[in-house]
Amino acid sequence: MIYTSGSTGTPKGVMIEHASTVNLLHWSSDVFTASEISRTLFATSISFDLSVYECFVPLSQGSTLYLVENALALAERSLDISLINTVPSAIAALVDRKAVPASASVVNLAGEWLTAELIEKIFASSRVQKICNLYAPSETTTYSTWICVRRGDVVVETIGRPIANTRVYLVDDHGGLVPFGAAGELCIGGAGVARGYLNRPELTAERFIASPFVDGDRLYRTGDLARYLPDGNLEFLGRND
Repeated sequence: MIYTSGSTGTPKGVMIEHASTVNLLHWSSDVFTASEISRTLFATSISFDLSVYECFVPLSQGSTLYLVENALALAERSLDISLINTVPSAIAALVDRKAVPASASVVNLAGEWLTAELIEKIFASSRVQKICNLYAPSETTTYSTWICVRRGDVVVETIGRPIANTRVYLVDDHGGLVPFGAAGELCIGGAGVARGYLNRPELTAERFIASPFVDGDRLYRTGDLARYLPDGNLEFLGRND
């Protein structure tokens, strides 16, 4: 059970099934190397779903966690960590303080809008080799889409493509697919979709719907707007409310 932040209303208890988290762990083991997660910073409160990645991905692979009160603790004491998993505002503060450890090779960022300017600033001021932008509401289990930008790549503001066993659709007000390149509400299906909201059957029925695209699948209506870029990656456009 993880409660949403309440940024779009009253905080809601999201019922996540273990299988959804297992899918996240298996996907991560396929896309991050053992050396990249070998020394992971654990800096996120367990009330926030980024902590699921920070805690269970390293432990499921026998790696080491460096437990700190929050990510800004790195400004007070440098640690020999390989991966930082946090929000853009926190990494921006560490960059401003020149506090990104030289040992950090991967930075995962989620939970807030990630700009190309910040990505370029991180590369310019640190030894980080990869910056991953990850997107998902709590209702679809921590991360649903992602893109990895490597040092030297052309930087484009995008939330990338679905992780393993995840399906995304951009739909109009009537639930139909929008044309390629047009803005639509981002709906997410597949292994990460939560069971629903705790004691909120009406809201669950409104936001968790049967998929018209895949028999037996369920979709979560995120309320977020996105469009496809020419290369097939998703551009996040904000909320529809």
